[in-house]
Amino acid sequence: MIVKPYGDTLNDGAVQLSFTLPVPEGAKGREAARQLIEKWGLEQVEIVHSQPLSANYSLYIAYAHSPQGIDYDQIYVEEATDGRTYTMEEADEIIASKFGRPLVVVGACTGYDAHTVGIDAIMNMKGYNHHFGLERYAQIEAHNLGAQVPNEKLIDYALQVGADAILISQIVTQKDIHIKNLTEFIELLQAKGARERFVVVVGGSRISNKLALELGFDAGFGQGSYADDVATFIIDRLLEKRDL
Repeated sequence: MIVKPYGDTLNDGAVQLSFTLPVPEGAKGREAARQLIEKWGLEQVEIVHSQPLSANYSLYIAYAHSPQGIDYDQIYVEEATDGRTYTMEEADEIIASKFGRPLVVVGACTGYDAHTVGIDAIMNMKGYNHHFGLERYAQIEAHNLGAQVPNEKLIDYALQVGADAILISQIVTQKDIHIKNLTEFIELLQAKGARERFVVVVGGSRISNKLALELGFDAGFGQGSYADDVATFIIDRLLEKRDL
């Protein structure tokens, strides 16, 4: 099935774009933005809004149409879970019956990242969007260390409390700083000989399962993920590791 973006009519290819250019706002700037979009292969380009950001920088919003479509049926995305997610009650029951003790999960927003919204949505008792966080689970002992936690401190704490899993949240991604920080975390874990000791999971708005696996994590969770998804993955991965 070939699909295209649409606005007024199905598959009409309509898109909206916004971007900044290092030029003054004005007729010349708007024409530069229009020609740039045409060079991207888009058609029927209209600059519908522009405004100055400073003397030499300006913002543009444009409408255009894409002649390209994508074969949706040929797309495969490997998710951390296979679409089956345990409810909180199911997760607690499985942990109690299969492990005979609560699972210990340590989470933090590491590096210079001070945005706790991601880790709080997964860890805090109230959770997010009607999905309770891991602190609410009777069979999960959750430790939320907050934000701006050095990688080494997170690892040492996880070792100290005998954690089964480590969760990292990364929101700030400018200049790929999250890649550097996550790479450092895995390298530190390996240097301590503790990589196989934990299930390690990373989440964030710019995180995909594919990226997480490439960086050496067990799984990655992006937009639309909840504590249920994370708990399901941790349980299944620990059961898998136990049976190896």
